[in-house]
Amino acid sequence: MPTNKRSKFRGSRTCGGGTHKNRRGAGNRGGRGRAGINAHHFVKWYKEMGGPVFGKDGFCNQTSVDVTTIDVGALDQIVPSLLAQGIAKKEGDAIVINTADLGIEKVLGSGRVTQKINVSATAFSEIAKAKIEKMGGKAQVVE
Repeated sequence: MPTNKRSKFRGSRTCGGGTHKNRRGAGNRGGRGRAGINAHHFVKWYKEMGGPVFGKDGFCNQTSVDVTTIDVGALDQIVPSLLAQGIAKKEGDAIVINTADLGIEKVLGSGRVTQKINVSATAFSEIAKAKIEKMGGKAQVVE
């Protein structure tokens, strides 16, 4: 059975924290939060950079864009209500749906397609396109 640090260091004076002065409190790390903003050695960086140089740091996803999506299975299920509302139209044996009318940009491939649907959207996943075309429908990309 592996030992954990808590039990491993019990009985020692400093419990793995170095000298007994090291784990005293927030003073050991220069205060809490933005305490002592004009009293520390990094104030020169604060003034040079024009803002705080401490606090959270790391990576930020700059490429994230929110895209509204719907699965082909969900689209197939809501076809009757779309026809009733007049959002979708029936042309011959196919149902024509423009996803821009629903406020959706991309169609994803989860679910089953049980009827012939012609869908126009800004983007399709490859699986969604294949499922729509397998049932005899069309997946049209619109800019």
